[in-house]
Formats: sequence, structure tokens, C-alpha cells
Amino acid sequence: MTPEYVTGFFLEAIKIAIVLSAPILLAGLVVGMLVSIFQAATSINEMTLTFIPKMLAVAVALLIFFPWMLQVMIEYTQNLINTLPTVIR
Repeated sequence: MTPEYVTGFFLEAIKIAIVLSAPILLAGLVVGMLVSIFQAATSINEMTLTFIPKMLAVAVALLIFFPWMLQVMIEYTQNLINTLPTVIR
């Protein structure tokens, strides 16, 4: 196992982690911004007003994107397992 392979392996893992977390983080960001704009416009400063919509948005995003996320993780794991015999040599 060469240092280049290990570096490439970890770089690919980090890229996949970023790609998998992006839709959920973006959903929370968008809903958080919308709620903040609403709070600024109405002068309502309630903490639950920011927390609950973000939780719901993240849950909905997870339900929507979970099949795609699972497919990406399965493909990465299959690729890793398939290249394992060549790495061991």
C-alpha cells in the first residue's frame, strides 16, 4: 500500500462525506435564513421558532435524499472492497 493510495483513499472519503452532507446542511441553511428573515421582519425572537423548522427541514431532506445517499455509500464501499485484493499485493 503506497502513501499515494492512502492519500487518495482518504481524499475520496472526505469528498464523499462532503457530498453526502451537503443536501441536509443546505436544507437547514435555507430554512434558517428564511426563519431569520421572518423574525427580523416581525420582531419575534422565539428560539423554538428557529429550531423546530430547521429540524423538520433536515428530517424531510433526509427522507428525500436518503436513497441517493445510500446508493453513493454502497458504490463507494463496493469499489473499496473490489480494489482490496490489488492493494494487498
